Parts: sequence; structure tokens; C-alpha cells
Amino acid sequence: MQEYNQGGQNGTEVMEFILLGFPGSRRLQMLIFMLFLIMYLLTLLGNVAIIILVITNHHLHTPMYFLLCNLSFLELWYTTASIPKILALFLGRSRSITFIGCIMQLYFVFSFGTTEQFLLSVMAYDRYLAICYPLHYNIIMDLHFCSTLAFGCWLGGFLIVSIPAYLITTLSFCGPNVINNFYCSIDSWIVLSCTDTYAIEMTSFVIATIVIVGSCVITLLSYIYIISTILRIPSAKGQQKAFSTCSSHLALLIIWYGSTIFLFVKPSKQISIEMNKIVNTLSLIVVPLLNPFIYTLRNKEVKEALRHSLHWHRSKLCVMSVTQ
Repeated sequence: MQEYNQGGQNGTEVMEFILLGFPGSRRLQMLIFMLFLIMYLLTLLGNVAIIILVITNHHLHTPMYFLLCNLSFLELWYTTASIPKILALFLGRSRSITFIGCIMQLYFVFSFGTTEQFLLSVMAYDRYLAICYPLHYNIIMDLHFCSTLAFGCWLGGFLIVSIPAYLITTLSFCGPNVINNFYCSIDSWIVLSCTDTYAIEMTSFVIATIVIVGSCVITLLSYIYIISTILRIPSAKGQQKAFSTCSSHLALLIIWYGSTIFLFVKPSKQISIEMNKIVNTLSLIVVPLLNPFIYTLRNKEVKEALRHSLHWHRSKLCVMSVTQ
């Protein structure tokens, strides 16, 4: 706490916060810790593997895999911005986080999350062009245009979140400093603030509506056109194969957009804190874990590249063992 004087009244300004995390016994905490740790390591392993695979295989140097590489790189940082602190909470380490640390965590988690919203809509648009306009795809979606779209996603994500992050720094916190969550979210700041939060609530609501609903509409429209094109495929086997891929993509997108809409597209942030923890788990841990497997490992080209890489490394090891 830090003393301050405002309008002739003395008070204290909160300089650090306490993260409650998940309630439960020590045994339950360790069980959740192991689950989160395994999911985090799998997320890192899966996304790093995809980045290496795309970089080292020249036939994967296409706009679609460039965007997938961006998504994998994003997921690495998106999870790392929050999961290590969450794991420390489960181990019973320090539950405190400084004011600056909390602001930085919020800024990076939400910036990466916003960038992911944009990237997913761009990826859906890319698939729309590839399936609905295959003859014009290479002309429209070249690597230069794809790089520009990806850069716009990153820049837009980090710039937009700077607005609510700045507004939070103008709030005063003079009462309880306990955050009933496992990371610093906008909801937590609003609940604890002892000053008027109308501006930050409305700003967050408007930004979330534009970003999440806007990107969701673009994504869903792209897939509606994709599905309508697939239905015109004369081969039943071709339809089944295309639907198999699209259905897995749509299932993941429903989890992602469903959880983010529930968490952020609402005027008031001071409700459903316990439910928010569960839904936050989906967006922070489950979706980043599933992304690399659904978007790439179900893809025939990636499977072939992975098989080729494993065969090459196996052959290299055999040659080394023979020469020794």
C-alpha cells in the first residue's frame, strides 16, 4: 500500500495484488498443476514443431502455412504470458503480483488474444479464396499480401489493447487487493477499483464487440461460402474429406469464439467470476493446445513433411552409427 492525498482526503493506493487462483485442497491443486503443466508443455512442443517443420520444408512456404506459422508463434507467447505464473500459484509460491506486473500481464495476454482473433479471420479468408476461387488464389493471396495481412493483425492487436490498458492505469485501488482469478484480467481490475469504472467498462465492451464479433462474422461467413462450395463437389468422397477438415476447424472456432464472447462481450464485468475461471481455461490453455493438432496434423501435406523429416533424421542417424 502507498499513501496518497486526493481532494483533501488521505487514503492508500494498492501497489500489488494477490491472485487467488483455483480453490481446493492441496492434493487437488497439485493434480491441476500437473494437468496444466502437461498441457503447457504439449502446447510448446506442438507449436515449436510446426514452426520448425514449416521453415525447413520449402514446399510448405505458402501463404496458408505462413499464417499457420504465425499462429503457432503467437500461441507460444500467448500461453507463456500467463501459464508460468498460474503454475507457480498451484505450487504454493508467491501469490502476489506487482501493479506493473499485473498491467504487463494483462496487456500481453489481451494483445496476443486480439491478434489471434484477427489471424483466425485472415486464415478463414485465405481458405475461402483457396476453395471458392482456386484459379485466382495465387494471384490474390501471394506471400507479400499475406505478410501484410499478418503484420496488420499483430500491429492491430497490440495497438487496440493499449487503450483499455491505459485507462486501467488511471483507476485508483484503495480497498481489497485480492484478485479472484488466476491471472490479471480486465474484470478483476474493475471489481477492485474504488473509482468510477464506467469508461473502462464501455471501452472494453465496444472494443470486444468490434474485435470478437467482427472477426467471428468474417470467419463464419468464410466457412459458410466454403461449405456451400464443398456441397457442389460431385464426388461424395471429396465432400466427406473436405467436411472432415472443416468440421474440426469449426469445432475449435466455436470453442474459441464462444469462450471469448462469453468473457468479454458484455456491458458489466462484475458478474460470474467463478464461471469466468472455467471459461478462461478454455481460451488460455485448451485452444492453444488444440490449434497445432487440428490445423496442421490433420493436413496431408504436413503429415508428408513430418514423415519425410523423420525418415531423413532416421537415415542420418543410421549413417552416423555405421561410420562410427
